[in-house]
Amino acid sequence: MALSGNLDAQRRRDELVEMAAGPHGVMIDAAAEMFAVSSMTIRRDLLELEAEGLVRRVRGGATAAPRARPFDARRAIRATAKRVIAEKARALVPETGTIAFDASTTISTLASALGPRADLAVYTNGLETFQTLLPLDGITAVLSGGTAEPTTGSFIGPLARQSLGSVYYDAFFASADAADPADGTSEVSPEEAEPKRVMAAQSRTIVLCIDSSKLGRRSVARALGAAEYTALVTELDPSDPRLDPFRTADREIL
Repeated sequence: MALSGNLDAQRRRDELVEMAAGPHGVMIDAAAEMFAVSSMTIRRDLLELEAEGLVRRVRGGATAAPRARPFDARRAIRATAKRVIAEKARALVPETGTIAFDASTTISTLASALGPRADLAVYTNGLETFQTLLPLDGITAVLSGGTAEPTTGSFIGPLARQSLGSVYYDAFFASADAADPADGTSEVSPEEAEPKRVMAAQSRTIVLCIDSSKLGRRSVARALGAAEYTALVTELDPSDPRLDPFRTADREIL
């Protein structure tokens, strides 16, 4: 009985972490009703999750705690949404030219969905993305180098900045930890944001690929300005009203 209770509590806390990562976070009273437990039980859960660095408590509930997470752990989060995004964004990847991919799991999913290209060079600061691109026909994959960030699997620091900043790109495909319609995108740390700013500055167009749970939020470090990206790709239908704050006259919504 005690074992069953412990398992139920762990499953509930796992779901609370997922709910906290959504656009509206998790509210104590709503969660208590959903899980058929008391509000005090949910408060205790959130206290423990905050102590573990998994959520950040706010008035009446909690939101996701901005933090670097391992690549494999991030890849499993909202995996279906990432696959939908990849299918949409694949049509925007050119046959030839030079483009940049960031180190996110969403863009790595896009790399996995690419077929052969005619003559395309792809620069990236993501090790997993680089390894995914290597065997593809017609694609020359270039890894930036730099300091390997052990948690996220990205390359950061001065060498990454120098390498990525030495090339002009036809397009930059990026994701983000959060996207605010007025403030732009943000990341869990300045170190993670910096390579994205460098690639964006060198790119003719920028395609932001991001799942809807990250819309209307802010993380820690500013990355792309609100006016910088020319296309927004989510798993939502392009007519979804949740995308209305992100619509501009010169931005494509997919």
